[in-house]
Amino acid sequence: MIFNSFTFLIFFVIVFIAYWAMQYRIKMQNTLILLSSYVFYGWWDYRFLGLIIFSTLVDFYVAKKIDSEPNKREKKQWLVLSLVSNLGMLVLFKYFNFFSNSWAEAWGLLGLEMSQLTLNVILPVGISFYTFQTLSYTIDVYRGNLKSTNNIINFGAYVAFFPQLVAGPIERATHLLSQFKNRREFNYEKAVSGLQLFIWGLFKKVVIADSCAVYCDAIFENYEQLNSATLILASIYFAFQIYGDFSGYSDMAIGLARLLGFDLKTNFKYPYFSRDIAEFWRKWHISLSTWFRDYLYIPLGGSKGTIKNQIRNVFIIFIVSGFWHGANWTYVIWGALNACYFLPLLLLKRNRKNLDDITVSNSFTFIKQLVSIALTFGLTCFAWVFFRAPNISIAINYINKIGDLNFGIEYLSIERYSVELMLLISIFVLVEWFSRFKEQPISGKYAMLKLTLVLMGIVVLGSYSNPKDFIYFQF
Repeated sequence: MIFNSFTFLIFFVIVFIAYWAMQYRIKMQNTLILLSSYVFYGWWDYRFLGLIIFSTLVDFYVAKKIDSEPNKREKKQWLVLSLVSNLGMLVLFKYFNFFSNSWAEAWGLLGLEMSQLTLNVILPVGISFYTFQTLSYTIDVYRGNLKSTNNIINFGAYVAFFPQLVAGPIERATHLLSQFKNRREFNYEKAVSGLQLFIWGLFKKVVIADSCAVYCDAIFENYEQLNSATLILASIYFAFQIYGDFSGYSDMAIGLARLLGFDLKTNFKYPYFSRDIAEFWRKWHISLSTWFRDYLYIPLGGSKGTIKNQIRNVFIIFIVSGFWHGANWTYVIWGALNACYFLPLLLLKRNRKNLDDITVSNSFTFIKQLVSIALTFGLTCFAWVFFRAPNISIAINYINKIGDLNFGIEYLSIERYSVELMLLISIFVLVEWFSRFKEQPISGKYAMLKLTLVLMGIVVLGSYSNPKDFIYFQF
């Protein structure tokens, strides 16, 4: 069940009506959310419900034990149990075959043949997201930042909250779990805001992302026969595909939660208008970036200590972030590339230079900012090639083909809608640029007119005959 499907529309309407019919009855509302979330998740494969229930029960009871234990050593042992249980489950389903294959291939390079032990398992949808969400709970309880809850329904609903269950934002218990304790009243303005955000996210998914996917997939599948200009174009298409797809999901998730009276954290802040890579990572997948910052980077020492330790910490955080995305060396290279981009900013103490919003005070400043944005976007697109390519060999060959510097337009001449897509992306960029100080473009002045235009775009330009899964479902 995906957000851009008729099935989900029916599902959500039923949940929405039943949920607000129970207004002021918090226990009934939370129970409905929990059961609805299990239905939503079980729609893909009911067998994976056992995993999310297991993770929920483990961390619920582990947190209670951590809270009740006076001995710090005992607390740490319970925390280790949570880490081993959750990360062990993640390794088993997501990384076991990768490690096994990589081990055999490494021996193969030495001329030795090793048998490969592989598991015939399917990667559960969203396992990386809800695993990190539950882990943050036990870690925060261990650190004393949060008291454990005694309400298993509330905690279960927090872990499985269906709007953001399979692709984030990754919420902290300090922010979301507490909302399950409070009475929620229907608020018309909040509901309208949520609906607007959902519609804008739907537009980004079915119009921008899915349109780019058609051409991006075709070019990557036939890259050997195409020229440099076309391959560069595909990397740009993929940049907008993954942005429209992932930020679109986040917008829809936040909007749906708002329709139910909940507030989720912002996950994207117009990242392609970033003036350097450090700013990009403060605005892209914010919930994951801050998760790694708070639970890995800072405990390692962060940007303090010796130069050697700073370099080590930067590479650890980015490589682990890349590995989080998938069991493929392409993601590791993608993470390492971003570390290389980020490191000079850190060492020159310029990583927190662009903390202010982009403003246009004069022509020189504007041109300088545009150049910085273009360079940052170019570096990002280069790294996206490794993210998109199925393996390192294809990524390198793809980049080598770009290096041929053949800038003909033979691919565009045979593609009926390619020029129209570039025009659509250009309009989309302009809309986001002039909306960069707002949560999303539909709100504010002339909201009804803008909403009508966006809905028309969704109806006319969207694809519904074969709805595409969100890219981050695989992570």
